[in-house]
Amino acid sequence: MLSKKTKYGIKALTYLARQEDRNPVQIATISKSENISLKFLESILLTLRKNGFLGSKKGKGGGYYLLKEPSEIKMTSVMRVLEGPIAMVPCVSLNFYEKCDDCPDENLCAVHKLMIQVRDNTLEIFRNTSLADLCNC
Repeated sequence: MLSKKTKYGIKALTYLARQEDRNPVQIATISKSENISLKFLESILLTLRKNGFLGSKKGKGGGYYLLKEPSEIKMTSVMRVLEGPIAMVPCVSLNFYEKCDDCPDENLCAVHKLMIQVRDNTLEIFRNTSLADLCNC
């Protein structure tokens, strides 16, 4: 299940992408518009800033803004930053692989085979979906 952190992060990014002027937007404005707790949103936006998705400006006229064009922000990147591994089990993760303790042979494991298909199909969707696709901009 998608965490609220990721859900709200995508909502905030989409809100920022829809701003035609690309000027900084105050956290309170995003919070109110998207119905997200201000404190929680601050943490999410800080994570996105530290990972190169957002820039910020302090003072009058300050706030957060996108550093890249929405078409350049792929959902694979956003998901990995906010959610962590995309794979549902560690033995099929491309970036966070771990062998399962209870599995003697991954090649014979039915769960492993199924989760590879789930991972590959999920990755296909995330790789082919940009922020621009989500906000129609």
